[in-house]
Amino acid sequence: MSQPLQGKRIVVTGGFGVLGSTLGKYLLARGAQVALLDRSEAPATLLDTQGLLCLDGVDLTSAASAGVAFERVAAQWGGIDGLVNVAGGFAWETVEEGQLETWDRLYQINLRTAVVSAQSALAHLVAGNAARIVNIGALASVKASAGMGAYAASKAGVARFTEALAEELKDRGVTVNAVLPSIIDTPTNRADMPDADSSRWVTPEALAAVVAFLLSDDAAAVTGALLPVSGRV
Repeated sequence: MSQPLQGKRIVVTGGFGVLGSTLGKYLLARGAQVALLDRSEAPATLLDTQGLLCLDGVDLTSAASAGVAFERVAAQWGGIDGLVNVAGGFAWETVEEGQLETWDRLYQINLRTAVVSAQSALAHLVAGNAARIVNIGALASVKASAGMGAYAASKAGVARFTEALAEELKDRGVTVNAVLPSIIDTPTNRADMPDADSSRWVTPEALAAVVAFLLSDDAAAVTGALLPVSGRV
């Protein structure tokens, strides 16, 4: 197998979920050193994966907690070359019948975690020569449907954060991009939408391949991009 990420030191937040764990293994197979960060306890299946560094109990909404985790990774590896912000969540709720707390919660887990993680990693990333940040946005941030207001707004924040940080770092050797998936084919989404044609959705492996490209040297000329990954939805 080709190893375009050989020697790259990549941190994946939200690393114990379906997408995060799939991405971690995908990057590992392509030569990267991978650290998975998550608030929840690391599952045994990941702990048994040779080469993965799993850090649990990390509160990515807290600058202090995230800072400790990133310092630990950088100290163990001698630096960090890439960050993928997968951590996040979803809620379907209409504006009319929904709760303000939902808007606050989705801001915290979708946008704040990305900002905190980027700030925690930044000193290590700019110290390298070709660092990468990839954020997981959402196609819903471009056009929200009913019930998607809070989620789409938080992911729109991720898009604007991506663009702003890309501008800040474009002369410092760090690219910042986001992928905008439609519906990711996960067990939860299949359970929530049992009548949908899941063959049209984006598989975690397909999304991981796009992220891996953006982390590679081949993507050096790409920054500030919001890349739709919509499958056939």
